[in-house]
Amino acid sequence: MMKRDKKEQIAQEIAGKIERSQGLYFTEFQGLDVKKMAALRNEFRQAGIEYKVVKNTLIKKALKNVADADRLASGLKNTTAVAFGYDDPVAPAKIIKKFSKDNEALKFKMATIDGVVFGADALPQLSEMLSKTENIGRAAGLINSVISSVPMVMNAVMRNLVSVIDQVGKLEK
Repeated sequence: MMKRDKKEQIAQEIAGKIERSQGLYFTEFQGLDVKKMAALRNEFRQAGIEYKVVKNTLIKKALKNVADADRLASGLKNTTAVAFGYDDPVAPAKIIKKFSKDNEALKFKMATIDGVVFGADALPQLSEMLSKTENIGRAAGLINSVISSVPMVMNAVMRNLVSVIDQVGKLEK
């Protein structure tokens, strides 16, 4: 049995991880053997995601300062492991979806991103969202295409302006 001060220390540690996370994912892993659990942890680690098995009571304590904590706490049943997405809030969803295809024992419970809680049915949508890097790339591409089209637009505007001035000049003669 864990002592009270040790429980408090773990709850504070988890609360700190929650604060630093952009995305928080709760999974059930009952039935995954050690080899598969190690493979899952390795996939998360390679993506910069921390995956930690935590007692439900300690997660509930750590969630005190989180928006919709009651809704999150209500889903904490059976075994729970938490994926902390520090850099990219949707990266854990992609890994969970991919891994759970071949490992039915891994079940997505819920997630929270920017204070919004997503239920167990939201995994497909979350996993199809663009990552932060992909969104930045798209935005940069859009900005680049707008900037590169400015000279063409300006040339067309100038041609039209010259044409209008020319037409006005012909009318005055």
